[in-house]
Amino acid sequence: MPASNQAVGSIVWLVMFAGLMYFLVIRPQQLQQKKRNEMIGSLHVGDRIVTLGGLVGDITQVRDDALTVKIADRVEVEIMKSGVGFKKEV
Repeated sequence: MPASNQAVGSIVWLVMFAGLMYFLVIRPQQLQQKKRNEMIGSLHVGDRIVTLGGLVGDITQVRDDALTVKIADRVEVEIMKSGVGFKKEV
């Protein structure tokens, strides 16, 4: 009988640990990814962005998976949407 109680106790602790990991690690990461996907989906021409590499510029063209960004006078670069760090508030 004591071995059975020990097994049940171990399973309970394992389930509690899995639940704790879900709420402390997995769930916040899912929410952060959802927020990032919404931000990338809402990019429009004229938005000011900062890339993951640190470039700051204004979007001049939006395509399915890429953006054209004006970073200086007569200088435009093409970046992948996944390379956008965040929208910069003007």
